[in-house]
Amino acid sequence: MDIARADRRIYLDNAATSYPKPAQVWESMARYMHDVGASPGRGGYGSSLDAGRLVFEAREAAAQLFHASGAEQVIFTPNVTYALNFAIHGLLRRGDHVVTTSMEHNSVMRPLRSAQESVAAEITVVRCDAQGRLDPRDVRRALRPNTRMMVMTHASNVCGTVMPVADVARIAREAGVLMVADAAQTAGTVDIDLRTLAVDVLAFTGHKGLYGPPGTGGMVLSPRAATEMAALVQGGTGSRSDEEFQPGLLPDKFEPGTPNTLGIAGLGAGIRFVLQRGVSQIAMHELRLAGEFAQAARVIRGIRLFGPWETDTSAALCAPDRVATVSVGFTSAQADPSRVAYLLDRDFGIMVRSGLHCAPVAHRTLGTFPAGTLRFSFGWFNTIGDARDAAGALAQISEAY
Repeated sequence: MDIARADRRIYLDNAATSYPKPAQVWESMARYMHDVGASPGRGGYGSSLDAGRLVFEAREAAAQLFHASGAEQVIFTPNVTYALNFAIHGLLRRGDHVVTTSMEHNSVMRPLRSAQESVAAEITVVRCDAQGRLDPRDVRRALRPNTRMMVMTHASNVCGTVMPVADVARIAREAGVLMVADAAQTAGTVDIDLRTLAVDVLAFTGHKGLYGPPGTGGMVLSPRAATEMAALVQGGTGSRSDEEFQPGLLPDKFEPGTPNTLGIAGLGAGIRFVLQRGVSQIAMHELRLAGEFAQAARVIRGIRLFGPWETDTSAALCAPDRVATVSVGFTSAQADPSRVAYLLDRDFGIMVRSGLHCAPVAHRTLGTFPAGTLRFSFGWFNTIGDARDAAGALAQISEAY
């Protein structure tokens, strides 16, 4: 059956940014712009206090979602990339050794390579298997006397593999090593409980699984990380204005300058949306759709799935080893992922991402470098019909190759 429709839009690029956003997100932003408008912490008048309240409520919502011991541990940043840069450059000292994995996004790899040049950091990249899975024992074997940090993704943005962060964090804690986790793909879609997950820095983005606007994100710091991390940016905080040095109290130490109150208002609403629906319910819905798509896609001639979907497409609702991101490749060299993505959009109104997904080291691990893959990533607002139509469109396009 021909499913091509010129008037339809099916958005399946939620691993890049979630769309659409819940109504309460943009409504909260509109209320701030229309009714408040002031900067938080910059005045004792009512609108400034209202703005401060918006930021505080968003911080409390994030602390509740991640089970942080205090809202002040939540530091807002422009995105997860900034949070990872603050952690890597703020915690590493000259000659320190870092352990990471071969499934990392460039938001981890590029700051590490920069630290390699700026402070002579030594980097060990632990190899994952062809499905993107990490053996924690390999991490333990990579430890050195000068190892200061382990940094790794919580889930691959390429193929959806969830990494054993809890196991690696235990190894780090036993060795006295700082643990940094990149939760860009898991915040809002995987239960993260910092009461039991022993990470020192949990870096998260606001515009993916938390349904906030672009330009939002943050990190949750352990007491050790908060103490040892250098404040890489200094400026006004609205607190201790009589001092010429950056205050050491949280969150002010890491939040200089006027905050993105507009974005944080939306982020707070997005986090509350997630809390109201429940992370497990969101994950169950998204994995059901991804599993439906993967089951149909794996039998299409010339198609290959990657990551945990390669051998098991059942999704096993709320499976602990994956998120709802499915990467496919083509056995024909003529089937270029970028071309297929263009045809999906032009002929079927289906929006996906192709290429290397800012993670070349992950694609080398999966064996998909340099062409990359075609990535389908599902969100809360997708339907089972979206998943089936995506597989049907992929089948129609594959017939041409």
